[in-house]
Amino acid sequence: MQKNIYGKTSEIIAAEHLKQKGYKILAMNYKNKIGEIDIIAKDKKCIVFVEVKARLTKAFGHPLEAIDEQKQWKIRKVAEFYLISKRLTDAESRFDAVSVLGYENRIIEHIENAF
Repeated sequence: MQKNIYGKTSEIIAAEHLKQKGYKILAMNYKNKIGEIDIIAKDKKCIVFVEVKARLTKAFGHPLEAIDEQKQWKIRKVAEFYLISKRLTDAESRFDAVSVLGYENRIIEHIENAF
């Protein structure tokens, strides 16, 4: 399976997982001049910025290991821009991470307040 197709499919799987947990999806693949956030959702009153990482195997490590400090910084900046543009700067917010591992027997892991 092509990398970009697997990644987009994994983002859809992650969004469905979040919906099943009661989250409302506000945006997918939100982009601005700084970068992109995979999923923006609402969990009760909290705006949640979600980074999705997917791997077919652990051969190159766990998917979540790819969310390094530089990636976290960039996601925070994109989120800040989103909150300002939507006039939600007073809203509670957090950063979650979802990993999707495997293809046929997927393992989905959701970490709230990941960073």
